[in-house]
Amino acid sequence: MKKSIVLSVVTSGVLVAGAYKLPEQSLNSMALGAACVAHTTQADAAYFNPANMAFMGEKQYADGALTLIHLPSNTYEALDNPLYSGESETENIVAPTMHYVSAPMGDFRWGVSMVVPGGLTKRWETPYQKLYAEEFTLKNVEINPVVSYRVNEQFAIGGGLRIVYSEGVVKSDGRGDTDSPVARHMEGDTLEFGYNLALSYRPTSDIEMALTYRSNIDLDEEGDANLWMGNSGEQYGASVSVPLPAALNVAVAKTWNETLTLEFNYERTFWSEYEKLDFNYDREITNPYLNFAFNRPIDKYWEDTDTFRLGATWVVDRWTWMAGIAIDETPVPKQNIGFELPDSDATVYSAGFRYQQSEALSWGVAVLIDDKESRTIPKGLIDAEDNKVLAEGGTFDDGGAYLVTVGMAYAF
Repeated sequence: MKKSIVLSVVTSGVLVAGAYKLPEQSLNSMALGAACVAHTTQADAAYFNPANMAFMGEKQYADGALTLIHLPSNTYEALDNPLYSGESETENIVAPTMHYVSAPMGDFRWGVSMVVPGGLTKRWETPYQKLYAEEFTLKNVEINPVVSYRVNEQFAIGGGLRIVYSEGVVKSDGRGDTDSPVARHMEGDTLEFGYNLALSYRPTSDIEMALTYRSNIDLDEEGDANLWMGNSGEQYGASVSVPLPAALNVAVAKTWNETLTLEFNYERTFWSEYEKLDFNYDREITNPYLNFAFNRPIDKYWEDTDTFRLGATWVVDRWTWMAGIAIDETPVPKQNIGFELPDSDATVYSAGFRYQQSEALSWGVAVLIDDKESRTIPKGLIDAEDNKVLAEGGTFDDGGAYLVTVGMAYAF
């Protein structure tokens, strides 16, 4: 099958976390704003903290959810030239997730998750924006088989394999711009591997502590790049490598009277792996204009980020009520921002419930709002050779995300 390079879309994405991450991967995690690492009671422990599988009951557990993600338009208002202003298209994305935890086998247990760890669909139809990002689409699916081992009644370890498949589309079209009559169209996919590790410690029956780590994965894309100058196009063999960054989570949860649980989660994401976007082609690009537009390394120099999450779980009879809040940093420095990722710091609000229909079956609904801050790019901060529109200065506003999840869990 032919493959094409997934441009910076692979390291873009703006769902509900800085850059392209989507940390919420189940009904409970959506309701808690992903503050569910230390205190996990459903099959989604297989993804968020596989060590906690060791402390679950004697049954098998399954959990499935479907999330609708609505991405409102991003607006860009130029400081001096209104012709450079624009508005992106709205997007609606559906993301399914599934988790399974086996019955215990002595002190061992295994589980598996299918999740959507991140992605993006960003389209601009306004003339100057589509020159840089007519369409950037990324789809990621991760299969995460894991095992756990209970060392004793208080301590357990876990870990597993990350199997990530991604595919994407990149389009930019400046052929209507007499100053930049170039275009590109790329489609591709890749399959990569990583790992995750987890520790759980319960010093008392009402306190849970956890440490988890998800490894960096380099997406080494190889395929074809289609480049146009006016109406004349040519195809090249090309390759590029971009990272899916490592993430470290430290979490602690406290439960009162087996009813109310509060969890605090700190996450460090190592985005500094992403320094440059550098394409390699199978032969020389003889057209100097195309060579200048598409064959120069692009500075990224993203920064490691901190995310702070607080989640609350309240159990009342058959009802489990949940809410969360998170403060999330963007890794994208102002001088390297682009229309494919107009990212900014955000505050995340979430809430939801789960109803225990029977001893085996529960279901519920969760909502999450990702509130992005506006971001102003001063005139002259960005090199006009890299992006003549943003070099004039302007403000990104709106954007963010709204998510609704419906889910069901079954114990058997």
